[in-house]
Amino acid sequence: MANQTLGIDNNLRDYLLSVSVREPEVLTQLRHETAQHPMAIMQIAPEQGQFMSLLVQLIGAKKTLDIGVFTGYSALVVALALPPDGKVVACDVSDEYTQIARRYWNKAGVSNKIDLYIAPAIETLSNLIPTEAETFDFAFIDADKSGYNDYYECCLQLVRPGGLIAIDNVLWFGRVADEEIQDNRTKKIRALNAKLHQDARVNLSLIPIGDGLTLAMKR
Repeated sequence: MANQTLGIDNNLRDYLLSVSVREPEVLTQLRHETAQHPMAIMQIAPEQGQFMSLLVQLIGAKKTLDIGVFTGYSALVVALALPPDGKVVACDVSDEYTQIARRYWNKAGVSNKIDLYIAPAIETLSNLIPTEAETFDFAFIDADKSGYNDYYECCLQLVRPGGLIAIDNVLWFGRVADEEIQDNRTKKIRALNAKLHQDARVNLSLIPIGDGLTLAMKR
């Protein structure tokens, strides 16, 4: 969530995009269609998508998780970066939103790389653990904030040592830094950030891109 990086003005962001982002046309089309959606704020920024694509290539990922699909941008950007035999296991509860995703995955020619599960993500992840623990290279968490901690714990079981978990919205539009804000979602993200900072199971970096992206590499 957050369709542009926090804390930079429009002129600087336009410059950033002009000298950095190499967005395939199919991703641009998906992003522009999603911009018209009532929940468009859930769309990740193109600069974040490109960063994730680079991470996936750097670690040589072949098998990945996408937790929270929406209209499919994150799954598509990762699928495009994977080798021909790569796989994205995508989790969402909305058949309506993911119909848009399916259309663009087909258009991009990567639908064969993406397995979509329409069910609560915790169920899908829990069902994978007995047979697919430590077989995933990369996981992206961008779903309901109340479930973030549970998704993270599942991903720690599913991702291999040296694999990477990317967690979106960890700056939560700046609300995490304002102690006067005590709604449930803000408190959940704030608590997870504090937990991750002390979690010896991972190496950690919080990147101020999009709405904040935490990278946790499993030790």
